[in-house]
Amino acid sequence: MIPIEFLPVILGFAILALLVVLVKSVYVVQQAETIIIERLGKFDRILKPGIHIIVPFVEQPRQVLWSYITSEGPNNTYYRYSRVINRIDLRETVLDFPKQNVITKDNVTMEINALMYYQITDPKAAVYEVANLSEAIEKLTQTTLRNVIGAMDLDESLVSRDIINERLRLILDEASDKWGVKVNRVELQEVNPPHDIRIAMEKQMRAERDRRAVILEAEGKKSASILEAQGQRESQVLRAQGDAEAKILNAEGDAQARLKMAQAEAQTIELIQKASGQENPLNYLIAMQYIKTLPVLTEGKNDKLVVIPYEASSLIGSLSAIKTMFEK
Repeated sequence: MIPIEFLPVILGFAILALLVVLVKSVYVVQQAETIIIERLGKFDRILKPGIHIIVPFVEQPRQVLWSYITSEGPNNTYYRYSRVINRIDLRETVLDFPKQNVITKDNVTMEINALMYYQITDPKAAVYEVANLSEAIEKLTQTTLRNVIGAMDLDESLVSRDIINERLRLILDEASDKWGVKVNRVELQEVNPPHDIRIAMEKQMRAERDRRAVILEAEGKKSASILEAQGQRESQVLRAQGDAEAKILNAEGDAQARLKMAQAEAQTIELIQKASGQENPLNYLIAMQYIKTLPVLTEGKNDKLVVIPYEASSLIGSLSAIKTMFEK
């Protein structure tokens, strides 16, 4: 029999053992997490989000070695940390790789920093198909990046980021498929050519901008000259058209005026014929012209000599005809 004085101690050990059993047997899995359970060292099942009870000491969560890369300090120095975890995060994760040197097809060394976004789709494969998933993905990305950049020259690698990103994503996604990982996208964060190459590129860029500026200025002057010449030509054409239209209008006006005067003279002659009763009103018209001309001939000084034409007898006859017409 157990002495009575040892009962509290035994009871305490029993309660402690019960608590240990409860801690070891009850697991609460958060959303977007999972736990792999092994029974006596063999894969048994995967615990999904929620509360679960396992058999303690017989069933154990699988411990997984996981590496982390972080950049710290003002110089963004990269550090690698490793720890053992028993919960696998199923959310999309980003890996920020440190800068690495890659050589292009034309033997130019560049520093490239890449980002990769991936997501675990098969926790069992992520645990049992690779020893350290994050480190394996990092090394695979670095070697693939060297291969892709090595197949391009410098200029192509600088202007083909989208092509490089897509090519990296396809290669990494296919290679990591057996690890239960889905690579969503890969981004080149920094691409730094050597210092002398950057200086040469800046000079080339400055020369190209100067060349474009000269070309644009020349094209502007050319366009201005063409527009000015076109404007002068159009102005001359419009001026010539205006002059032609003005001459036409003046000619039409003169023609209409002459026509009106001829019509008026015709009407006058017709009236004279009716009033004088003569078929030929020529004498009347000559007499009227003589009468209009005489004041012009006699104006001025009194000592002016006026010469009367020999045909004055015709003028007297015309005046008698005018008198006869008015007497009627």
